[in-house]
Amino acid sequence: MAPLVLITGAAGLIGRYLLCTAPRWAPQWEVKGLTRQDVDLTDERALRRLWRDLHPHAVIHCAAQSRTGPCQQNPALARRINVDATAFLAELSADIPFLFFSSDQVFDGAKGWYVETDPVNPLNVYGETKAEAERLVLQNPRHSVIRVGLNAGTSPTGDRSFVEDMRNSVKDGTSLTLFTDEFRCPLPAGMTARAIWELIEQNRPSLYHLGGAERLSRWEIGQALTSWYPELRGHIHPGSVESYVGAPRPPDLSMNCAKLQGLLSFPLSGFRAWLAGRTSTGMDLWDYPD
Repeated sequence: MAPLVLITGAAGLIGRYLLCTAPRWAPQWEVKGLTRQDVDLTDERALRRLWRDLHPHAVIHCAAQSRTGPCQQNPALARRINVDATAFLAELSADIPFLFFSSDQVFDGAKGWYVETDPVNPLNVYGETKAEAERLVLQNPRHSVIRVGLNAGTSPTGDRSFVEDMRNSVKDGTSLTLFTDEFRCPLPAGMTARAIWELIEQNRPSLYHLGGAERLSRWEIGQALTSWYPELRGHIHPGSVESYVGAPRPPDLSMNCAKLQGLLSFPLSGFRAWLAGRTSTGMDLWDYPD
């Protein structure tokens, strides 16, 4: 029988892409996705029963409360989902590979082009919970933390990626302000999935950064997407993060991904290069080619 890998958060963007790409990139694994309907990750008794029934050989932990607004509004719930549930899953996975998805939000954004050895300094509750969970996961040398930035793609519910958020925001003709002074390294979710499957196969536990090769402002990202989504034209406008009211937003969360890139068989693309390549080939925008 093939070894079993569990993917939590299978209804989320990255979890779904991992499931969909497994036949292509991880045919040697039996893959089972877990959603909230399958198990409540904050229910330790239910999780113990699941482990006894399934005996997984590896875990990819994508599930999280990942919206900064809800985390800021309910820190206790955010901690229960992002920290406590992660710690218990890591405990259950003590003797097997465990990959935990963290975030570029563990940094304060004052520097940019962060490397794995840079100190964390989160500005919001979401980042705080991810930084705390990272420390717990990395206590086990078998386990890995993958810090990801913005992931682009599509989901069955139409509300899981930043691209979908942008398109939904302008559906009724509403204008959307995109910051010219907030920088990220966006990456297609299919590319993220391929990188994770290669890392699982190599079994090289560590802390890694995973993002696109290009540092772009939110405004530059929006402009790049208008060639694929013309409904954005005329509805996105430049602005400054200084005018934003809400959870603190780190200004520059660009990440240096050289450590992980050195292990991969393919280059981590820049976002605009990815979009341009799809235009020239006529391929589905978010699919990953062989």
